[in-house]
Amino acid sequence: MPRLDLAFILCCCKACLVSNNKDEESFYELLGVDIDATQDEIKKAYKRQSLQMHPDKLAQKGQEVTEELQARFTRMKEAYEVLADSHKRESYDTIGEVGMKWIDEPFSIDPQEMAHNFTTSSTVDRSKIFGIFVALAILIFILPILVCLQIDGIFGPNSRWVTLLTPLWIFDAFALFYHVRVIMMGPIPKPDHIPEEDWVDPLPLNKRVFSLIRFLLVMAFEVLAVLRLDRVIEWKWYIIFVPIYFFEAAFFLKRLSVAQIEIITLEEVEYKFGKPFSDFTQSEKDTFLLKSKVISSRISAEFMEAELLRSLAREDIIKVTFRALFLVLLLARLDTDVDWNWWFVFAPFWLLAFSLCCFNFQSCKKTSADVAEEEAKHDSNNTSNYGAMEEGEDVDEAAPPKEPLSEAEEAVLQGRVAQSASRLMSSCCTSVFALMLLSMITSKAQGAGYASIWIISPFLIVAGIILCLSGCAIFGVSPVDERENLDIGDPENPLTAPFAVAEPESNSYSPPITPPKPATTTNEVSSPPPSHQNSHPALSVEEIWAGKTEIDCPQILNNVTPQEVPKEEPVAPQIDLLDDTNPLLTPSNNNFSVIEPTPSEVEDLD
Repeated sequence: MPRLDLAFILCCCKACLVSNNKDEESFYELLGVDIDATQDEIKKAYKRQSLQMHPDKLAQKGQEVTEELQARFTRMKEAYEVLADSHKRESYDTIGEVGMKWIDEPFSIDPQEMAHNFTTSSTVDRSKIFGIFVALAILIFILPILVCLQIDGIFGPNSRWVTLLTPLWIFDAFALFYHVRVIMMGPIPKPDHIPEEDWVDPLPLNKRVFSLIRFLLVMAFEVLAVLRLDRVIEWKWYIIFVPIYFFEAAFFLKRLSVAQIEIITLEEVEYKFGKPFSDFTQSEKDTFLLKSKVISSRISAEFMEAELLRSLAREDIIKVTFRALFLVLLLARLDTDVDWNWWFVFAPFWLLAFSLCCFNFQSCKKTSADVAEEEAKHDSNNTSNYGAMEEGEDVDEAAPPKEPLSEAEEAVLQGRVAQSASRLMSSCCTSVFALMLLSMITSKAQGAGYASIWIISPFLIVAGIILCLSGCAIFGVSPVDERENLDIGDPENPLTAPFAVAEPESNSYSPPITPPKPATTTNEVSSPPPSHQNSHPALSVEEIWAGKTEIDCPQILNNVTPQEVPKEEPVAPQIDLLDDTNPLLTPSNNNFSVIEPTPSEVEDLD
C-alpha cells in the first residue's frame, strides 16, 4: 500500500528537494547492489564492502587512509542503515536522500539550496505546487458558498441540507480518522538528546482523548442540526444544542484552571512556606503545582510564556461567557413566541468585541507598568529610596548597589511589552473585521435584500488576490546567473570596477636601476656629525646667586608633535679643474683622470 504522506511530499515539495550533486553515488551504488535487491543481498553486500572499505583493513594493506576514504566508509554505513530498514528504504526510493533529511530535520537543508532547486525545476513540478494552493482555497470556500446559495434558494425548494453539506461530512471523516490514529499511535518516544527526567510527552493520552470527545460533540451537533433543517426530526432547538452545552462547559472548566493559576518565583515559595523547595514532599509539590506555576525569575522567558498562557485563558473565559449569553437569546428567539430583533440577539458579540479590546488594553498597560518598575529596580542612576515609607525616615546609605540588567533580561522585558502591544493591536483589528462581518449577517437575518454571497465576498476577494500573487511568484521566478551581463574587465562598470585588474604596459619586466655609490678612500675628509648642543644660553653668575636653577625654556605641549629638524647635507667642496695641486683631483685618490684643456680653451680663459 503506498504511503499517502510520501505521495503528498512528492507532489508538493519535489521541486525543492532535488539534489544538486548529480555525480554523488547513490546508496545502492555504494553497496554495489541493484535497486530491487533483497534484504539478504543488502546484508551480504554490506559485509563485503566493510572488508574492503574499513579504515583498519586499508591500514593493514599498507594503504594510506585519507579523509575521503573515511567519509566514503561512513556514507556506506549510512546507506546500509537506510536500506536495511524497509520504512526508510521506501522513503529513500520515493523522495531521495534530500527528502529524507528534510523529514528528519526540517531545518537542516540550506534555504538557498532549496530556492535554487525550485528555480531550476520544471513547469510540471511548479504546477503541482500551484494546484495545491488552488485546491486548498476550494476546500476552504466551497462549503460557505454552498450554504449562501442554499439560503438564497438557488438550488430550489426540494434541495436537502444533508446532500448540500457533503464537503463537511468528508472533512469530518478525515478529522475523525486523524483523532483515532493519534490515540492509537501511543506515547511519543523520547529523543536521544533529551534526558529522561526532562522529557515530557507533548501529547499525553488524556489530551488526545479530550480532543476526540470535543470533536464528537461538535459532529453530533452538526448531524442533529442538519436533520432538524431537513425536518427529519421536529425537536426543539434547545435539544439540538445539547452537545454544544457540554462542549462549552468542558472548555470553560479546562481554561478556568489555567486562568486562575498563580505565577510565583522559587524564592517567593521558599519565603512563603519557610523551607527550601527541595524539602517539599512529592504530595506537597503536586498539590501546590496544581494552582501555581513556579518560575526561576520574573525577568525570564519562562515568566513571559506563563503570563501569555494565563492571559489567553482569561480571554477564552470571556469568550465562553458571551457565547453562552448569545446562545440563551438565540434559543429564546427560535423556540418561543418572542419576536426579538436580530440586532438584539447578536448584541453579546458587540459586547464581546468591546470587552476583549478593554481587557487587552488593561493588560498592555499593566505590563508596561511592571516592566518600568523592574527597570527602575535595576537602574543604578535612580537614587529613589523605595524603602523609606514615611517622611523623615533615614536613608540606608549602606544599601547594596543595584545590579544592572543583563542583555538577556532587557530582551525579555522588551519582549513582554512588544507582545502585549501586539496582542492589543491584533485584538482590535480582529474585532473590527468581525463586527463588519457580523453586521452583514445580522442585516441579512433582519430581512436585507442583498444576496448572501456578499457576506463572504471580502474573503473571496482576498483569496483571489493571494492566488494571483502566488501564481506570479511560482511561475515567474527563474534562475539568476550572478555573472550574467557582467564584464569583469570593464573598469567603467560600477558593479565590476573593484574587480578590474590593471594590465602591465609590456610583457617584459625591468627592475629599477640603482646608481652605484662613489667609492671612498681613507684620505677623504668627512665632515664631522652635527653636534646636538643646547641652543639655550647657560645661567649667569647673577642668576645662580639669585637662586635660579632652571633656564626658562618654551614648554612643549603633550598634544603637539615637535617638528623634526632637517638634517644639513654636507656641501660638496668647490673644485678647480685647472688646479693640479688639489688633492681631490689627483689620480692616486680618484678613479677618474684629469682632462687637460685644449690651447683654445686656455686662450678663452685668458
